[in-house]
Amino acid sequence: MSEEQLAQQEKVRVLVVDDAAFMIKAVSDILASDPQIEVLGSARNGEEGLEKIKELKPDVITLDVDMPVMDGLRTVRHIMIESPVPVVMLSSLFSDGAITFEALRLGVVDFLPKPSGAISQDIEDAKHQIIDRVKIAASINIYNIHRVKLNPGDQDEQLEDRYAFQPLDYLVAIGTTLGGPNTVIRLLSQLSPKLPAAVVVQQEISAKILNAFVDKFDEQVAWKVEVARDGVLIEQGTCYVATTDQSVVVDASDDGEAFLRVEDVPPARPLNDLFTSAANVFESHAIGVLLTGVGDDGADGFGVIRSRSGSTIAQTTNTCVYPNLTEYAIERGTVDHVVDEKHLASQIEASMHP
Repeated sequence: MSEEQLAQQEKVRVLVVDDAAFMIKAVSDILASDPQIEVLGSARNGEEGLEKIKELKPDVITLDVDMPVMDGLRTVRHIMIESPVPVVMLSSLFSDGAITFEALRLGVVDFLPKPSGAISQDIEDAKHQIIDRVKIAASINIYNIHRVKLNPGDQDEQLEDRYAFQPLDYLVAIGTTLGGPNTVIRLLSQLSPKLPAAVVVQQEISAKILNAFVDKFDEQVAWKVEVARDGVLIEQGTCYVATTDQSVVVDASDDGEAFLRVEDVPPARPLNDLFTSAANVFESHAIGVLLTGVGDDGADGFGVIRSRSGSTIAQTTNTCVYPNLTEYAIERGTVDHVVDEKHLASQIEASMHP
């Protein structure tokens, strides 16, 4: 959503839920500093937060994880069932993979590291990001957020899937911005690791929580899930995850081995760069997938994939948390297949030529 569209909207009404009084004040002050945001009030734990949600009907809530009476994760479960509202998680527990993964699996809009103090420089540095996330969260389609149901299955079968030899013939490049991790988790849980392919995911997620999130993700699906690293050789059955704050491109060595080039420099169009490089290396065996997100990135890269006879797949806009990314690519005419979220995995498999 553009700044002009946001300016035309009524104020975003926010409830702050945190057990620490100084953090309630710090977050409330940050939000109130933006003229497009109104802080409705606060709650000191999840149980009180649920009551306030029903009473005040906020557009967005910010939510801590570690609270007495009812913690943040239990609160999210109740919110999504009883009173659906977009949740931006703010927590100091960002290094705990079980917490970050679970929060994103349950459907929080984003998980941000909590600023470390009421008057710290960290608060000032985080100010823009918190305001930005809350304002964008107000525009989501809350009824397209669904908890991902995972079934890790038989561990022996997972090990067989993971380590049995399969050729690397295809690269699946997945791009998404805000709201994407939840859909990525669901997609990888449905996609067979026996495919002759590797996956590279670029998604909007805080770099501070990336490692912990990926470690837990790896435990929950049959794919081998790793953080995308510079110079790593791309291997079948492996999913490499990066943030949109990084430059991630696919390259090939002189002997034809595909590998990743990763730089911690925010590129202007990260998804376009990923898709274009995948097409340049894998040509007709490049499969681009565009999921929910904000912005117009990815459409040009899709055009390059199509020019190399690869396949492009976009999630239907009516199943997206944010429709902008896929809507723009569809309007540009660079999408081969527009499919419902639950059919993404089968469409990826169908795009691999026999």
